[in-house]
Amino acid sequence: MAVLELNNLSKNYGRTQALRGLTLTVEAGSVYGLLGPNGSGKTTTLGLALGVLNASSGTVRWFGQPISSASKRRVGAMLETPNFFPYLTARQNLKVVAAVKHAEDGAIDDALEAVGLLARQHDAFSAYSLGMKQRLALAATLLSRPEVLVLDEPTNGLDPQGIAEVRTLIQRLAAEGKTIIIASHLLDEIEKVCTHVAVLHRGELRAAGRVADILATADRVVLRPAAGTPATALPHALAQLPWVNDVQPEADGRLSAQLAEGYDPAALNRALFEQGIVLAGLEMRQRSLETQFLALTQAQ
Repeated sequence: MAVLELNNLSKNYGRTQALRGLTLTVEAGSVYGLLGPNGSGKTTTLGLALGVLNASSGTVRWFGQPISSASKRRVGAMLETPNFFPYLTARQNLKVVAAVKHAEDGAIDDALEAVGLLARQHDAFSAYSLGMKQRLALAATLLSRPEVLVLDEPTNGLDPQGIAEVRTLIQRLAAEGKTIIIASHLLDEIEKVCTHVAVLHRGELRAAGRVADILATADRVVLRPAAGTPATALPHALAQLPWVNDVQPEADGRLSAQLAEGYDPAALNRALFEQGIVLAGLEMRQRSLETQFLALTQAQ
């Protein structure tokens, strides 16, 4: 089921077009990453999706319907860290937020337990580490028991320990069935926690889909010819195969190449053997999301 549908969404600020014709769908139960450098349109996309900003054109639908007060109640958003009172405890701070949100009885305990802060609920906010402060911010978004969480740069400014804490929390919430939408410029974090990703660059969508599928488009096969194979034999044989592209030299006499859709290493091995080429090694190498991201955002 589609939780969020953006259709041909655009946003202009005067003559500046911050977002151009964005179309994407977030399915229930997914962890969807919006990935892009600063100024790519991530925060604008979240603002439009949440109704904080008005679109210049296009539509936003939550749970199959236009944005409404009812749909907003089903979504918890953290676009920036709440201004907690440093001298109050975690529980006291959440009581303030709960009163504003008219949260149900028991919501504070559930939220503290969900983010792993129940044992530290009576500590002052000022005594919390950066990671704990961000987890408390996530607890505040959980008070209304939302079905969907929208998080803008949830690990921004955190040290490695804090990043790990927030990452673990997001993974746990996803395992419990929450749909989570994350905007981030940290490729490593997107790759570790997200099931789906949309790559934005200068307000345009460059790629969208399952993380595994985005990476699969960049899979390369690495070939090592058998000892005694003439140096030109393997490149020549590969050139005869129209479904083998972008042949590149590697270390130690190896070659790498990209296979067209529908072809796998076994097919390549057979085709080369038919040309008299015996391989000593053949393996798939998957690019990192970082490498694929750079390729997508550098393309004009």
